[in-house]
Amino acid sequence: MRIKPGFALILIVLLTLGAVWVDLPDGVLDPFNWKGDRISVHQGLDLQGGLQVILQAQPPAGQSVSRDALLGTRDTIERRVNALGVSEPLIQTRGDDQIVVELPGIEDPEAAVNILKETALLEIINPNGQYLPEGMLVNTTLGPADSVGTGSPAATPSATPSATPEATPGADGAAGTEAEATPEPSGPVYETIVTGADLKDAYPTTDPQTGVLVVGFELKPEAAQKFYDFTSTHIGQPMSIVVDKRVISTAEIRNPIRDSGVIQGMPAAEVNALALQLKSGALAVPLEVVQSRTVGPTLGQDSIDKSIVAGAVGLALVALFMILFYRVPGVLSVVALMVYSAIVFALFKLIPVVLTLAGIAGFILSIGMAVDANVLIFSRMKEELRRGNPVRRAIEAGFDHAWPSIRDSNVSTMITCVILYWFGRYTGASIIQGFALTLFIGVAVSMFSAITVTRTLLRVMLTRGFFHNEWWFGVESAPIPPAGRAASR
Repeated sequence: MRIKPGFALILIVLLTLGAVWVDLPDGVLDPFNWKGDRISVHQGLDLQGGLQVILQAQPPAGQSVSRDALLGTRDTIERRVNALGVSEPLIQTRGDDQIVVELPGIEDPEAAVNILKETALLEIINPNGQYLPEGMLVNTTLGPADSVGTGSPAATPSATPSATPEATPGADGAAGTEAEATPEPSGPVYETIVTGADLKDAYPTTDPQTGVLVVGFELKPEAAQKFYDFTSTHIGQPMSIVVDKRVISTAEIRNPIRDSGVIQGMPAAEVNALALQLKSGALAVPLEVVQSRTVGPTLGQDSIDKSIVAGAVGLALVALFMILFYRVPGVLSVVALMVYSAIVFALFKLIPVVLTLAGIAGFILSIGMAVDANVLIFSRMKEELRRGNPVRRAIEAGFDHAWPSIRDSNVSTMITCVILYWFGRYTGASIIQGFALTLFIGVAVSMFSAITVTRTLLRVMLTRGFFHNEWWFGVESAPIPPAGRAASR
């Protein structure tokens, strides 16, 4: 059942008004602060300035860096970056041994680089019978909490695993609670039982008795006796896993552990996260800065200004072409293009999308593709009018015949965007990811604006008999004779 043009127009207007409200700057027409800090423009490194660092793993001779170890190291770096208070950071692996870190708006690049390249220190400590909350900074026998440059906790496994072959969650769920605020590193010095250097391996595995996914770990022979002496005398008491002096998990000891054990009592996703942390801590992979690049905020603002000018000029030229060549449908396509731009920019703020120069380029390109759909429709519409069809029938035929071409071309572009995004993610090229993501969103919305918005506006326009003249649609020549009839003088 086809929706009436008037009702469809009301829905489009409401959607457009909502998108425009989202697009407005913070505080404008928002007396109750509904948007808050969540709905805002997220600028990337090349727009607001900052630091890009490429770190390369340098394992000891005879060792290699596995994919899991690299992911664990990335998680540790992400925790350190969050401690710096940087907004919209990007931390991702590239290839088999590199990590790309982008820190927009960073004020002290040198200090940030020093923090990033530190080797992660993993410790299993004796919390003196306490269930330490996740995110808590602690002093250990290997050094005080301020010996590692960290701050606010990053996202870590939120469940409280228990240690050893038959472990249970910590008492009263205290270990599974994230700290709302980072406590000051004062108080007792906790004894370090073993470190990451004492771990041989860590991996997700399945408990043979219950079939539940757990974290398995193995200790090196020289540390096995030390760990056994501790666990055998602390059964029923907690032990805490600490990375960079920050508690990431606390578990209750159920049985003595010598050279291997398991940590259980958490969801599957958190099992994988904790296994990665233990594995990266076991390898203690040193990181070397192979490239460091600083982008000044002045350059970023200049890029924004030039992007705005380029977008405005491009939009004006497209609008001029459409109006001169297609007349009234061209005017309506410009209106649809304004609706399209408002919706796309609102989606960028709601998702949110971190805007970069490449992302803005993808958005501008998608504007051209949105107009391309209208060109296909209007060209077919003019052909139908030249064949002598009434205006209303020509409009419907134009949309019906152009839709398969629009659908196929846009879907092909969207598939290419997915491939580009995956490629950029694998290679650590955020510039490719930003371009692919904004182009994908733009192309998806362009199908709505071209088919739904433009078609609704044309149907509403036809309710006015004044626009039934073919001249308004750019047709002035004599009708094309129908197929099968010969033209004569």
